[in-house]
Amino acid sequence: MEMPTPPREARLQPTLVLATLSAAFGSAFQYGYNIAVVNTPHKVLKSFYNDTYFERHGIFMDEKDMLLLWSCTVSMFPLGGLLGSLIVGLLVDKCGRKGTLLINNIFAIVPAILMGVSKVAKAFELIIFSRVVVGVCAGISYSALPMYLGELAPKNLRGTLGTMTEVFVIVGIFLAQIFSLQAILGNPTGWPVLLALTGVPALLQLLSLPFFPESPRYTLIQKRDENTARQALRKLRGWADVDDEMEEMRVEAEAEKAEGRLSVLNLFTFQPLRWQLISIIVLMAGQQLSGVNAINYYADTIYTSAGVEAAHSQYVTVGAGVVNIVMTVVSAFTVEWLGRRRLLLVGYGICGSACLTLMLALLFQSRVPKLSYLGVICVFTYIAGHSIGPSPVPSVVRTEIFLQSSRPAAFMVDGAVHWLTNFIVGFVFPSIQEAIGAYSFIIFAGICLLTAVYIYVVIPETKGKTFVEINQIFAKRNRVEILEKKEEITDVGSQIHSVAAMETSF
Repeated sequence: MEMPTPPREARLQPTLVLATLSAAFGSAFQYGYNIAVVNTPHKVLKSFYNDTYFERHGIFMDEKDMLLLWSCTVSMFPLGGLLGSLIVGLLVDKCGRKGTLLINNIFAIVPAILMGVSKVAKAFELIIFSRVVVGVCAGISYSALPMYLGELAPKNLRGTLGTMTEVFVIVGIFLAQIFSLQAILGNPTGWPVLLALTGVPALLQLLSLPFFPESPRYTLIQKRDENTARQALRKLRGWADVDDEMEEMRVEAEAEKAEGRLSVLNLFTFQPLRWQLISIIVLMAGQQLSGVNAINYYADTIYTSAGVEAAHSQYVTVGAGVVNIVMTVVSAFTVEWLGRRRLLLVGYGICGSACLTLMLALLFQSRVPKLSYLGVICVFTYIAGHSIGPSPVPSVVRTEIFLQSSRPAAFMVDGAVHWLTNFIVGFVFPSIQEAIGAYSFIIFAGICLLTAVYIYVVIPETKGKTFVEINQIFAKRNRVEILEKKEEITDVGSQIHSVAAMETSF
């Protein structure tokens, strides 16, 4: 008797690797780069603001006006991100995943030019306006990119490709930290080039991404173009026989007929997706509210208390960036081995422990000066913990727990939560820190604990499962009736496999 042929596991083919690099470098990179690019050279940029104001009015700005202008410069980026997240659902449905990423480059190239000429034009308003526009770019890419990569990837590589969003965000932050060093571009002559560099990845993506396929899932399920979807799969997988995967997508399409296309409003009232929606809100809010921005805010103070000179703290920040990149890459290559849940739980455990220890170190370092070194260790430990789970893994999970019909609306919600919580932390934390000081870190430790408990109780392991299988797991929690029917998939020379397709009963 002939043994059945085991299912073939997809590998990283050149087309898949290059499509991932083109999409991620031109998209997620923008987010990371523009988060960090104004931090180190802030004194140089403030000086430009002040000099420009003096040339116009003959007096320098007072401190309150300068603080207001600088706050606008920083906070306009997450505001643009929120706007981008609200329009991404419409774009990915109308223009496709790849088409959205290509259109999005407009929101990177135009502000890059405006920021590059702002010094010559003697107009700091161009920088503030450009921060809104490049924020829109980041908001669109932060939702469209994981959608595109998650739909390109075979199920055994979905975790690795899904984490590439965060990998390239971190790479963007790291390169911004390097380029903004005073010795490179973070100086009075180099800062226009520093800000304009955000257009380079966008140009590279415009030149390269058109040569790679659109999401096969989008092509088959939404455009109903089976031939183009099959050709795309063959390019991405590196072999001609893609019948099993095509059939799996047909099963997903059948399962979605019960749902129809969901708007954001429908999503909030749709019982079969209730726990999926709550889960992405918890994951994205937990990611931002667990203290990562507060750690970054406190970092320079902690380094200074440990004896690091102010002029050298920028290099310690670069060291923290290296830890960030290394641990995010470790997460990318272990997420398919250790699973999503384990990385999230371990990551939040490390972050919570680091927050508690850091609080104690900050409280008692005046009595025990050597505790200041423990504070530095806590910062690096926290960054490592956040980079291995809470930062990269939600990008994978949010793609996996929704089907094609509900994914655009879900990504609008999760993007809005991401940018709103980002803005709230930036706006509220300085006041909290001034009011209760180091005790603020006990709040972040509590949020880490609550998020970890939710993940442990509610979110299933999604490693190695199809989108339909994951949806069936959540259907039980949502108390939705599942009617299973068997679809036959015939393989040449192999056993006939049966695949369950879910129909939701209303």
